Amino acid sequence: MNSKIKSISAIEILDSRGNPTVRSYVELEDGTKSVASVPSGASTGQNEAIELRDGDSRYGGKGVEKAVNNVNTIISKALIGADATEQKQIDYLMIELDGTENKSNLGANAILGVSMAVAKAAAISSNIPLYKYLGGSNAVRIPVPCMNVLNGGEHADNSVDFQEFMLVPHGAPNFKEGLRYVAETFHVLKAILKKRGMATSVGDEGGFAPNLNSNEEAIEIIIEAIEKANYKPGIDMSIALDSAANSLSPNLDGNYNLLWSGRGELTSDELIDLSGEWIEKYPIILWEDPLAENDWGGFSTFTKKYGDKIEVVGDDIFVTNRKYISKGIEQQTANSALIKLNQIGTVTESIEAVRMCREAGWRYFLSHRSGETEDTFLADFAVAMDGGHLKTGSASRSERIAKYNRLLEIEHQLKGNSEYRWK
Repeated sequence: MNSKIKSISAIEILDSRGNPTVRSYVELEDGTKSVASVPSGASTGQNEAIELRDGDSRYGGKGVEKAVNNVNTIISKALIGADATEQKQIDYLMIELDGTENKSNLGANAILGVSMAVAKAAAISSNIPLYKYLGGSNAVRIPVPCMNVLNGGEHADNSVDFQEFMLVPHGAPNFKEGLRYVAETFHVLKAILKKRGMATSVGDEGGFAPNLNSNEEAIEIIIEAIEKANYKPGIDMSIALDSAANSLSPNLDGNYNLLWSGRGELTSDELIDLSGEWIEKYPIILWEDPLAENDWGGFSTFTKKYGDKIEVVGDDIFVTNRKYISKGIEQQTANSALIKLNQIGTVTESIEAVRMCREAGWRYFLSHRSGETEDTFLADFAVAMDGGHLKTGSASRSERIAKYNRLLEIEHQLKGNSEYRWK
C-alpha cells in the first residue's frame, strides 16, 4: 500500500438547490481514487467558515470557480506527496495555507472537499469502511434519525416561524425500524395535509411546508400523524425542533419577531416562557437554536430552565467551532452542539469539536445542510462519531435518502453487532 497523494483536483458541480458547489478528487500512488462533494447552508451563523463564491455574473455571483482553482493550484501543489493517512497533518497544512481564522482566502468549500476526499482515499487504500477508519473498530452505533417532516422559517415560504419540526423514533429497536417509523408517519402526514386541502409540496430539506394557523398547529398535526400511523407520541416517537432563531431576531440579540405566524414581537424571556409551555404540553425531546446566536444570556436561561428535560442544541451560536463551544461549556449555554462539517471546514476540526463536547459531558448532533449533494460522507461520519442521533432531511429528495440508505447499508454490514439508542 502506497498511500501518498499522487494528484488532487476539483470541479464545479450543482447542489440540491441548483447552486454551485465544489467536488474534489484525490488519487493515491497505489491507484486509489476518491471523490467528495461539499454541502452548503441557507440558515448560517455569522462565525461560520466562509464559502468562497466568485461574485461575478455567473450563477448570480454564486459560482465557485475561485475555490476550484485554489484546489487545483495552491492546495494540490502543497499536498502532493503527503501521506493520506495523516489526516490531521493534511488538514492543518491547508489551514496554514489559508492563513485566516474563517478560511476566507482559499475557501472552506475548497478545503473541506479535499479534507473529505483525503479521508475517503485513506479508508479505501486501507481497505477499511470509512466509518471504521474514522471511528475505530468500536464504531457500531447507528444514529437515531431526526427526520424533518415539516418546514418553516427560511426553509419554506409559509406561515410557520420555526424552521424544522422533526420526528425522532427513539423507541424503535434498530435503525431500519426507526427509519420505517418516520417514513410511514411522513406519508400519513402527507395524507392528512392533502385531505385538509393543504399544500404537500416540500421545502429544501424535503419536509412539507403548508400554511398553518399557528406554530402550535404544526406540532399538533405531527402528533396526529404519529397516532394515525399507529405509534405512541413520546414513547415510540418524539418531536425535535429547530427554531433557527436568528431568522426571528433582526439584530441576533434578545428581541424576536414571530413575523411569519403573525404572533409579533417577543422579548427573550417571553420566547423562553412560550417554549416552556410547549415543552410541558408536547413530547419534545430536543430543541435546536431556541434563541439567536448573540443571545448568550437567553440561551443560558433556557438551558437552566429546561436542560434537565430536553437536549438544548447550539448551532449558529457555536458553528462547530471549539472557540465558541468552549465558551458555551464554561457559561452552560446549552448541553449539546450541532456538528456540521462545512461550518468549520475540515474533518479534523469537526472531530475535535466532537471530542470537546464528549469530554465536557455534552451531547453532539450531527447534521447535513439545506443545500446538499448525493455524497454520503456524513452517514459514515455520524457512525464514526458515536453521537447517537443525526439529522439529514426528510423521506423525500434523493440527496437526503442517500444518507439514510448508506446507514441501512452500514447496519446490515455490522450483522447484528450494531447499536441503536438515543443516549
